[in-house]
Amino acid sequence: MRVFEEKELEKIYKPQDIAKGGNGQVTIIGGSSLFHGAPLLSLKTASRIVDMVFFTSPEPLVGEVAKKIKSKLFSFIWFPFSQVAEYIEKSDAILIGPGLMRYCQKTQNTKGKSQNWDKVGEETKKITEELLRQFPQKQWVIDAGSLQVMDKNFISSKARNKVPAEGRVLIPKNAILTPNKKEFKLLFQDDLSHYDTVQYHSEEQLEKTTFNLAERYHCIIVLKGEQTVVCSPDSCVRIEGGNTGLTKGGTGDVLAGLTVALAAKNPPLLAACAASFIVKKAADELYQKVGFAYSADDLAEKIPEVLGRYFR
Repeated sequence: MRVFEEKELEKIYKPQDIAKGGNGQVTIIGGSSLFHGAPLLSLKTASRIVDMVFFTSPEPLVGEVAKKIKSKLFSFIWFPFSQVAEYIEKSDAILIGPGLMRYCQKTQNTKGKSQNWDKVGEETKKITEELLRQFPQKQWVIDAGSLQVMDKNFISSKARNKVPAEGRVLIPKNAILTPNKKEFKLLFQDDLSHYDTVQYHSEEQLEKTTFNLAERYHCIIVLKGEQTVVCSPDSCVRIEGGNTGLTKGGTGDVLAGLTVALAAKNPPLLAACAASFIVKKAADELYQKVGFAYSADDLAEKIPEVLGRYFR
């Protein structure tokens, strides 16, 4: 597996003129009464790169919070969730999941463990499935809450064979998925069931499994970790760097925001690799100054400085 190199950032799209929309437009769908800060970190990061960020949440309270802090932090357009289809249509890339609720109660049935989502989890699952089914041609970045509610009936190849074609919900082709190892195991639990614990925790086996799943589901998988692995149906890339400061809450939302911003005008594999590399680079530079004493907000503020070196 090759390692992503800094020189590859030179491939990132740079607009050739000052025409409006040259840097792309994205929609971010996320947030809840409990996790209202998550999509705001994604917004903060994306708004430095693209021309326009559209933001909505199925939770009306999030809109009130967003509108109150909008003028002090960053530029975006808030719109009511009832208009989500209109804004997805006009966007180059869409991020779904940061801050969406995903509570779950596990029950036991005759065949083993099954998952029963409570009301808020069911709502997230419903929204995620309906939008991915309605707009399969769009460039999606799927993160956090949306990832955590995708069960075997959503993506499993076994389930696909049992459901009529018109009712299937498939991961859109070239969608970028950004799971950590726990979310990865939850998301692909049926596909991982034939691996024993030792094999699963082997880095070599994990990389091979990630590639096989990216190939099977025709998507980009960003398996976050100390050495992040990014796999497409054609290849895998390792992203080195980073430090334990990246385990703090909110840093994944920064990565998701940067990923969707770059995905607006770049091939999905390049966008995913570049976003992960830049986040790790920013984290390492913060570590040189303050050790682990940096926050997700500090990370978001550092991103433009690091990215700017390659945009000049």
